[in-house]
Amino acid sequence: MITRMIIVTVPVEKIAEAERLWKQECAPLMIQQEGCVSEELLRNRDNKGELISVQQWESQDAIDKYRSSPAHQEILKHTRGLMGVSKVEVKNYEVVS
Repeated sequence: MITRMIIVTVPVEKIAEAERLWKQECAPLMIQQEGCVSEELLRNRDNKGELISVQQWESQDAIDKYRSSPAHQEILKHTRGLMGVSKVEVKNYEVVS
């Protein structure tokens, strides 16, 4: 199992738009992808402009397939308007056993 975190920092005036885009357009597409077990959007309580999409994936192969899928292209299309004003960082974690 891989936990994927997409950390996005947006200007204060774009927070509502970013949250709406993620909840209505992006998350529904992502959770339908084969191998995506769960997806949540977190808002930093101390820095309201920082959002984190936390996703659980079955494998790296599932992530790679998603990243080359039409769904990923659709998500990029939805978020492109925020990209010029946002900082985006992607991190992947796995449980230490």
